[in-house]
Amino acid sequence: MTRFFLALTLIFAPLAAAAQERVLSIGGSLTEVVAALGQEARLVGRDTTSTYPETITDLPDVGYMRQLSPEGVLSVAPDLILLTDGAGPRETLATLRSAGVKMVTVHEGHSPEAVTAKIRTVAQALGVAQEGEVLVKRVAEDIAAAQRAAAQASGPKPRVLFLLSNAGGRLTGAGTDTAAQAMIALAGGENALSGFAGYKALTDEAIASAAPDVLLVMDRGAAGPQTGAEYLRHPALAATPAGQAGRVVQMDGMFLLGFGPRTGQAIVALHAALYPEPR
Repeated sequence: MTRFFLALTLIFAPLAAAAQERVLSIGGSLTEVVAALGQEARLVGRDTTSTYPETITDLPDVGYMRQLSPEGVLSVAPDLILLTDGAGPRETLATLRSAGVKMVTVHEGHSPEAVTAKIRTVAQALGVAQEGEVLVKRVAEDIAAAQRAAAQASGPKPRVLFLLSNAGGRLTGAGTDTAAQAMIALAGGENALSGFAGYKALTDEAIASAAPDVLLVMDRGAAGPQTGAEYLRHPALAATPAGQAGRVVQMDGMFLLGFGPRTGQAIVALHAALYPEPR
């Protein structure tokens, strides 16, 4: 009997230890996964991009995910750091490794498959693989249902110009291999920009050539335009079909592009904005 209980102790000890870990999540979508897995109470800090659920914002903010400092990260004394593969800089990550902090890097990706892989990786790192599979099933079903609904849209696909920023009249748009293009396609639209990958500053000529039917912009709160109408004051945008029709869709950036547990909801919301019901 003693050997039996000893065996059980050896099996469950790692899980018990994992459950006590102080977790720091770097990346808004990763933090959402942690919360969706029911593990929010283990979080001791967050990065600036982690703003959902709202209760997360009560945690200490260790800085922007791409500009982390060792001092900021270590100030919350984490046992485990979950971080997106875009986090850095490399010098900070090297310092954290040398300090002996356990780190798990999670690939982002911009597809339904990437979302479920992200959930599984986080769940495994937290020692809650079973809960992870339950969440994977629910999220996969949500995304599949959203895709089916988007596929039923009739008529030509609207050409969508995603604008990352409007700093002093300088516009940055999303090309191929971006979260924006992936989400636009999932919601039944067509990216108005092509010929380049990533995000790029746009000339007036490029905007005119794109001829978007819809402008898609992020809601940045106090850090950016309060309404999408500010974009329509840009002469080049005002001259496009979207500008002429006043079609500007403004959405929360992490909700739209996070590719986390709310991806299905984001597809539904963007699709509804691209294909509004006739009045």
